[in-house]
Amino acid sequence: MENQVLNGSCHCGQVQWQFHGDPGSVTACNCTVCRRYGVLWAYDYEGENIHISGQTQAYIRGKALSFNFCPVCGCVAYWRALNLDEEGRRRIAVNVRLAEDPEAVAHLPIDHFDGLDTFDDLPRD
Repeated sequence: MENQVLNGSCHCGQVQWQFHGDPGSVTACNCTVCRRYGVLWAYDYEGENIHISGQTQAYIRGKALSFNFCPVCGCVAYWRALNLDEEGRRRIAVNVRLAEDPEAVAHLPIDHFDGLDTFDDLPRD
């Protein structure tokens, strides 16, 4: 599935993302932000397998993450690490609930992450 490209966009189409390849799984986080947004994340690194276009606004959470949303329709499109990792890469995750073709992501297993208390991975669905 290396040639697979998943496309997603906010409701009005101003913000778009592409995920090149198969994300393998998606993550449901139970932190106070993700729970309220109702998102499912597919992770990679900025400029590698994930490409974003369109202007966004951001909600900065702590010193680690920005949650980026469309200023027109309000859809949360992705989160982005504020800092580079030790390898000089920036972690990013797109909200697969915005996938243009929901069937293209329906088969992906859902990993659970306890972002509320322990910051541990939880059992997969």
